[in-house]
Amino acid sequence: MPDRYPGYDVLSKRDTPSWNEQTRRVIDARLSVPDQPAFLNPREWLTLKAVCERIVPQPAGRPPVPTAALVDRKLQANAGDGYRNVKLPPLREAWRQGLHALEREALDAYGRAFYALDAAERDALLGRIQKGEASSDAWGGMPPELFFKERLLHDIVQACFSHPALWSRIGWGGPASPRGYVRMGFNKRDPWEAVEVHDGDAIDAERRNRRVR
Repeated sequence: MPDRYPGYDVLSKRDTPSWNEQTRRVIDARLSVPDQPAFLNPREWLTLKAVCERIVPQPAGRPPVPTAALVDRKLQANAGDGYRNVKLPPLREAWRQGLHALEREALDAYGRAFYALDAAERDALLGRIQKGEASSDAWGGMPPELFFKERLLHDIVQACFSHPALWSRIGWGGPASPRGYVRMGFNKRDPWEAVEVHDGDAIDAERRNRRVR
């Protein structure tokens, strides 16, 4: 996928009117999360990392997002969403059971752990789980397709898009407090928002994005 916002770095807004001190504290904490587990055990961590690599693969040329670590910190804090599907166990229990079931599915289908599968095998297995076609009894009473949609997909994508490295990738300016956004109309941008490449003019977009603050 081509870089639509070359030269843009959302962190250049850190000390501008775009972000207040509370925003800086939240983003600094997010940036300081190391790419290692604080809640999951080593085997669960390897499985989660392998799943994240397929759900939100990291683009070249940009700092990677520690997606698995961000999901792990959500589990460490036991930070629920304020609601839960009655067919799913609580957050931590759902994730531990789901990761264990993924391992069992991989072993049954390929004779190897999920993290040891190649990309095509991982995708095929995740596709079956998404469709509810999993066969292992390790799922217990938890519907695999529901785990895929409401825990695995939801938590991984949410974690990835919460990180400033991804904001730079999609050209988002992040929380705008106290500055705010003014030009809210379709296809309008404020001067401090990223410039997208148009008509292949990447050089001009990169030059302008390096001045965005």
